[in-house]
Amino acid sequence: MIKTTVSSLLSTLAVTGATLGLVTAPLPALAQNAAQPAPAPTVSNPLGIPDNITMLGETDPNMRRATAVVNGTVITGTDVDHRVALVSAASQNAISDEEMVRLRMQVLRNLIDETLQIQAAALQEITIGAPEVNQSYQRLAAQNFGQNTEAMDAYLLSIGSSPASLKRQIQGELAWQRLLRRNIAPFVNVSEEEVNDIMKRLEESRGQDEYRIGEIYLSATAETDAAVQQNAARIMQQLREGGSFVAYARQFSEASTAAVGGDLGFVRLATLPPEMATAAQSMQAGQLTGPIKIPGGYTIMYLIDKRQVLTADPRDAVLSLKQISISFPEGVTEEAAGQQVEAFTQAVGTIRGCGDAERAAQTVGAEVVTNDQLRIRSLPEQLQATLLQLQVGQSTPPFGSIAEGVRVLLLCGRDDPEANDGPSFDQLMSRMEDERINKRAQRYLRDLRNDAYIEYN
Repeated sequence: MIKTTVSSLLSTLAVTGATLGLVTAPLPALAQNAAQPAPAPTVSNPLGIPDNITMLGETDPNMRRATAVVNGTVITGTDVDHRVALVSAASQNAISDEEMVRLRMQVLRNLIDETLQIQAAALQEITIGAPEVNQSYQRLAAQNFGQNTEAMDAYLLSIGSSPASLKRQIQGELAWQRLLRRNIAPFVNVSEEEVNDIMKRLEESRGQDEYRIGEIYLSATAETDAAVQQNAARIMQQLREGGSFVAYARQFSEASTAAVGGDLGFVRLATLPPEMATAAQSMQAGQLTGPIKIPGGYTIMYLIDKRQVLTADPRDAVLSLKQISISFPEGVTEEAAGQQVEAFTQAVGTIRGCGDAERAAQTVGAEVVTNDQLRIRSLPEQLQATLLQLQVGQSTPPFGSIAEGVRVLLLCGRDDPEANDGPSFDQLMSRMEDERINKRAQRYLRDLRNDAYIEYN
């Protein structure tokens, strides 16, 4: 256990040297440093740490094994391995050895926080039983594996993780949420006047843009700022290399939105910290940016979607489409493919309404597929603007390639979205309460860290 203090280490060195009649090398250096008084604390150096220091013991923190005992609860290397495997599986690219070391240390810190949260809940006689955890586990299986928990079990084992590791994470999230509802939520108040004021401002901002943002928030203090910024930059790099934003948000974000993959929902820029609002203005849907320094730490932002306040979004229109497509034989030349596309385009141009699609398709050996419940926003962004301009009976220009085939979309019907009246009074009050609970929860967790007794192996 790493529990040795500087004073006890100096004492041990002195006793050992005197007993064996040896003069050890570190002692003169230590004595020389001791002769120089430590600097007085200043604004830039609040702890009064000298510029030149002598490290007593291990100087490479990456060589420390990633295991710990948190107030008597053991976090094993296997616990870290299994949780790292969950994060690694969400990344499409291989993680380098150097990044893996950093990832393991970050996961260890997350496991320590999770342990503190479970312990704090237990002290308040809040326990999350196996039936409740299993119920949440089964819901995840239903979302990802068609209610087949055995398939999810097998997947977790195949990536080097385990069902027990994911269930432990579920237990921590449920315990922390319940603790916050008991200890913090009852003391968070949002008045009717505040909600009415927000609703009034919403109405005044009708037609303005609002943004659906994903966040990964990492808290930082003056002492940890540099390290947190570096860690945020590493997460950002891994996301750019194909990592899942939702998975990384669940594992690393310290905001309450971590449980939902970092999804803030639709927000107006005025409700965001100025630094985030400025960044969001220049982002396009699907874009990632960060780390951005904000009060209390750093955030990584992902713009999920964008729409206008209290205005029906035309991309929510539900379309009835017919897809008409042709494919090319293997080894076809560009010239032959070009002739086939030209014949296909001419055939599509003869279509007179959706009922005529099959007739035209047969003339060039094309295939027709019908879909009557397709939202515009679910289609590739390049097609959305084109479809919004079509009238019923019209088709898009041909698109595709020799490898993928060439196709057109024929618009057969459209149900336009209803006007968006915005969040209700209760929804808005709940959202404001959640924001305030989240801020207090961050302070609560910081206090738990400060009071914890943690031993590293």
